Amino acid sequence: MLVSNILIFICTNIVGVCTHYPAEVSQRQAFQETRECIQARLHSQRENQQQERLLLSVLPRHVAMEMKADINAKKEDMMFHKIYIQKHDNVSILFADIEGFTSLASQCTAQELVMTLNELFARFDKLAAENHCLRIKILGDCYYCVSGLPEARADHAHCCVEMGMDMIEAISRIHITKATLNYLNGDYEVELGFGGERNAYLKEHSIETFLIVRCSQKRKDEKATIAKMNRQRTNSIGHNPPHWGVDRSFYNHLGSNQVSKEMKRMGFEDPKDKNIQESMNPEDEVDEFLGRAIDARSIDRLRSEHVRKFLLTFRELDLEKKYSKQVDDRFGAYVACASIVFLFICFVQITIVPHSVFMLAFYLTCFVILTTVIFVSVIYSCVKLFPAPLQTLSRKIVQSRTNNTIVGVFSIVLVFLSAFANMFTCSTVDLRDCVAAEYNITPREVNMCHISYSPSNYSLGTVQGLCASSQPSCNFPEYFTYSVLLSLLACSVFLQISCIGKLILMLIIEFTYVLIVEVPGLTLFDNADLLVTANAIVFSNGTENGTCPPSVSRVALKIVTPVVITVFVLAVYLHAQQVESTARLDFLWKLQATEEKEEMEELQAYNRRLLHNILPKDVAAHFLAQERRNDELYYQSCECVAVMFASISNFSEFYVELEANNEGVECLRLLNEIIADFDEIISEDQFRQLEKIKTIGSTYMAASGLNDSTYDKVGKSHIKALADFAMRLMDQMKYINEHSFNNFQMKIGLNIGPVVAGVIGARKPQYDIWGNTVNVASRMDSTGVPDRIQVTTDMYQVLTVNNYQLECRGVVKVKGKGEMTTYFLNEGPPLAS
Repeated sequence: MLVSNILIFICTNIVGVCTHYPAEVSQRQAFQETRECIQARLHSQRENQQQERLLLSVLPRHVAMEMKADINAKKEDMMFHKIYIQKHDNVSILFADIEGFTSLASQCTAQELVMTLNELFARFDKLAAENHCLRIKILGDCYYCVSGLPEARADHAHCCVEMGMDMIEAISRIHITKATLNYLNGDYEVELGFGGERNAYLKEHSIETFLIVRCSQKRKDEKATIAKMNRQRTNSIGHNPPHWGVDRSFYNHLGSNQVSKEMKRMGFEDPKDKNIQESMNPEDEVDEFLGRAIDARSIDRLRSEHVRKFLLTFRELDLEKKYSKQVDDRFGAYVACASIVFLFICFVQITIVPHSVFMLAFYLTCFVILTTVIFVSVIYSCVKLFPAPLQTLSRKIVQSRTNNTIVGVFSIVLVFLSAFANMFTCSTVDLRDCVAAEYNITPREVNMCHISYSPSNYSLGTVQGLCASSQPSCNFPEYFTYSVLLSLLACSVFLQISCIGKLILMLIIEFTYVLIVEVPGLTLFDNADLLVTANAIVFSNGTENGTCPPSVSRVALKIVTPVVITVFVLAVYLHAQQVESTARLDFLWKLQATEEKEEMEELQAYNRRLLHNILPKDVAAHFLAQERRNDELYYQSCECVAVMFASISNFSEFYVELEANNEGVECLRLLNEIIADFDEIISEDQFRQLEKIKTIGSTYMAASGLNDSTYDKVGKSHIKALADFAMRLMDQMKYINEHSFNNFQMKIGLNIGPVVAGVIGARKPQYDIWGNTVNVASRMDSTGVPDRIQVTTDMYQVLTVNNYQLECRGVVKVKGKGEMTTYFLNEGPPLAS
């Protein structure tokens, strides 16, 4: 009996470990996964902030905001690509061109050219901000800005002229139209510009132009007054300017917490978090964020908001489905722990209950079944070592919450049956009647002394059955109850079974066992109280003080047994409820962190796509690198670059501003579709060596061979790829004309040679390429023939060697280059059979 008590004690502790360890591992794993999600989210947030700053430096804020709002709105797929157009009635536009830039570019190194342009355009950006102008883009050596958008200004013409006056030190003259002059209210002295003599378009449309000479004294006084007011305003604001400028209306609709969350969802940095992020390294930042999240997390609030009180199921059906689909890889370990409980029950009963063939056969069968379940479960972790049918069976058990619950319940039932099955092999003869007949007394007068000192020796070591019964005597019936309690402990190790499921299963076990115990004549529990007391007397080596204890009620142990089991069931249920509650809250917390991480990564990926449409990937990566200094420039000299200009030559005839086409918006919508089609083509894998440089009105500019990964010095594959792309654009335009019932004509010009590539504008970076090669490629477009691809002699020499079909156009006059022999590209090389 001492051995049995030790075995029960050891088994109880092992079950405690088997229950606590997986729960602890699950909780720590959830914590670690949550931390990793937060770490990845913060990393993505830092990258997203860098992308955000770069994106807003390239796109105007109001356009970027609209794009991000569309992302969050998750609108349904539309037939056409979204076009971002805003109509502004009165604006002034400024173009500033650097005269003699081509000769300057040929005389400078790549670094010198980029530094010169960067310094010049950086000054222009500063002047634009001071004069309420918005830089639209830089076209080679041309600076293009506008005043009067996104917010309308009554003095937009003045702002543009003031911008030009401030640029006068770098640009030789300010040239304006008569329409601009009418907005200036005589504030500037002008002279005739004779624009028609210098530009065919101005002459054709009879546009009268003027040159600004100087501003009037009245305007000088107004400028001085405005400058004084600006200084006073700056002093009053100090070093705490408002963060969000034109977007301050955002605060009118959302609370501060909502604002912070919404800005973070849209990728904008929270000023409150910026100082924390800058002062911490990434690891400390994650720990700080996680610590604040843990402090802010209210378990009671989360439970009340998301989890039902008694059932512990999630209120949202989607959450419950996600939780139920979780795969618990430790299912095999749960079955193994239940099998350990089974083995301990076997050992306990082998030492207490008389042996029988039934005991051996039943325990052996249960052992084989449980071992088989463990084996099938282990296959899931070692899939490659076993045949496919076993792998399929293992996945069906482990990956299905329903299936592994059924298998788990079956294992528990086996353990429960092993706890009391041997009870039916014991003698159930009424011991009181037997002893009463032996002593010739009534059964009610039988006490413990009669039992202990009976010649028949009904206590320990009895081989024959009670009262000469054919069945063996089981002298320690209480150990069947202990075994049943161990089987109830086996329920607690299956963490995938819900606490309600465990409660129902344990109540069924309790009801079954108590029913068996309470049925008269069915089990030896009718003699249990006598046997327990008699064994206690024998262990104490006789009676106490020479007296016998009083008679024990025949129903005492039958009352204690259900009470003990009920208390035990309640304790196991409360433990299961605590474990499941913690697991569900950890799941909820991890799910929230994962969703935030995925949202941040989704926004980051979209920002990256936007950036890659504006800047080449390697250039974007250069500007997003954390170790990059703010004043570090990006530039490179490229030895052999293929450059393409593709323009829709008659788009200006197609574009008209009428009420029927929404003041020209529908014309631009079609142009947007055409450019989007071109972008989809250039994104194909066969054109991976190409980079879209920019679009200029209805002109599409692309180049290839701009970096080591795309430049093929030997095979010239990047040049052939650009030629193939040009032919694809021609075919695409034919397809567009067929389906839009239009007659757009394309002129494409190609050239190869050295270029300077770089990014100018420290605060508002813009990637571009410069050099004679670019200028000649542009001239191949402008002097080309509709629906033909015109190339230079250098391009011809590369393509004709690679079996492209070309024809000589002849000598063409090219502005700034004189006469040049050019060729038309007709078709590519024949396909290999």
